[in-house]
Amino acid sequence: MTNMRARYTDEEISQAWLLADGSVADTAKHLSALGKGEVSRQLARHWLMGLGLHRPKTEAVTQHDGPRVLLIDIETSPITGYVWGLFKQNVGLNQIKAEWSILSFCAKWLGEPEIIYDDVRNHPADDSTLLQQLWDLLNEADLVICQNGKRFDVPKIQARLVMAGYLPPSPFKVVDTMLMAKQQFGFTSKKLEWMTTYLTETKKDKHAKFPGFELWAECLKGNPEAWDEMREYNIPDVTSMEELYLKLRPWYVGHPNVAIYCNSEQAACPKCGSHDVQQDGWTYTQSGKYERYHCGNCGGWSRGRYTRNSVEVRRAQLSN
Repeated sequence: MTNMRARYTDEEISQAWLLADGSVADTAKHLSALGKGEVSRQLARHWLMGLGLHRPKTEAVTQHDGPRVLLIDIETSPITGYVWGLFKQNVGLNQIKAEWSILSFCAKWLGEPEIIYDDVRNHPADDSTLLQQLWDLLNEADLVICQNGKRFDVPKIQARLVMAGYLPPSPFKVVDTMLMAKQQFGFTSKKLEWMTTYLTETKKDKHAKFPGFELWAECLKGNPEAWDEMREYNIPDVTSMEELYLKLRPWYVGHPNVAIYCNSEQAACPKCGSHDVQQDGWTYTQSGKYERYHCGNCGGWSRGRYTRNSVEVRRAQLSN
């Protein structure tokens, strides 16, 4: 990408932007027409952002009352490599035949009915058609909900984005349902399959016709039935995860404070943002006494930010 950028001057890029009348896609076409190489829409966007000529659209975020909460799940292909056995293999970099890529993703905005799904069934080795969609979704999100997303989904998406030359989307916070379960509960298993079996009405689907790794192998072969099953496998992961997240949310101590996104002078629940909160007793810390609140919407507990001890009482207090 660096060599490609060196072929075009800042003036040529700016001129193409003017001719395109604000269209990134047309900017890419004008630059490609110069005969110096094929410029993708993604490359054109990044070059324009680097010159300060283009900014990501954030209208949907600013018009939404509260944070934009995205639930997302991805499926990836395996790394293909050369090995000499089945057990205790140490695969070197020069034994890799083909790198992994993203095969499909499913996403959903919290509380909204639309399911967003796409895959690479027409070109299994090329995930470029998914990356722009994933970047746009992350760029709009304030919170991203995933199962094992802090270790897998988000780092994997970001790895593919940076390898394709993307700049970072706008910052977002990740809430991982696996870590929520690990922190607060002693479940038999933290896997989505177990938790949705016992905690939600929507269940994580099991593979039907293509069990286990066979589903991925058949997808890579271009089997349309396998791709249809991948879709039916990927979508319930997100819909069941949404239900699980809402079930665990009132219990989760480390949840980001969503009330600060509402910009309201009325008290709101820091977990779900609802204004249906009532004072219910007091919370005591090592240094003070605070009002305790209970949410009538999600059932979560919170406390006020200001101590209710008088100045005289605070002066008389000792610390451990």
